[in-house]
Amino acid sequence: MRSRLRASRDDEGSALIEFVALALLVLVPLIYIVMAVARVQSAAYAVTTAVREAGRVYATSGSDAQGRQRAIAAARIALADHGLELPANGLHLHCAGGTCLAPGSRVEVSLSLSVPLPFLPQNLSAETDLAIPVSADHVEVIDTYRDPQ
Repeated sequence: MRSRLRASRDDEGSALIEFVALALLVLVPLIYIVMAVARVQSAAYAVTTAVREAGRVYATSGSDAQGRQRAIAAARIALADHGLELPANGLHLHCAGGTCLAPGSRVEVSLSLSVPLPFLPQNLSAETDLAIPVSADHVEVIDTYRDPQ
């Protein structure tokens, strides 16, 4: 009789099953959150680098048209290093203080980007607005001793 009671109350192995089930319920969302935060942080770093480099190459260019082309190219390269694309009309250059390339003038560069969450289809994140907005601004001062052109 005693062996019969013992066999019906045997819990061997159930702790392992409970641990695996709880680990999946806790770890999978935690890993997803860490991946999403890492992706947004990477995009924030990429956008910051893109506006800084765009301002630098614009400030060293020979003309306004050449500077805008070089700024867009520099921003594209900085974003491509992080697997991102520069959106159309995403990079904004604004000159404060008269002529853009005049010595002492300031060039304000800004960029806004939406980062989709990982493992979501592009059409789902676009329709439901599940993308995280990331933006950066940079002000580059044109060198005072620059040769005015």
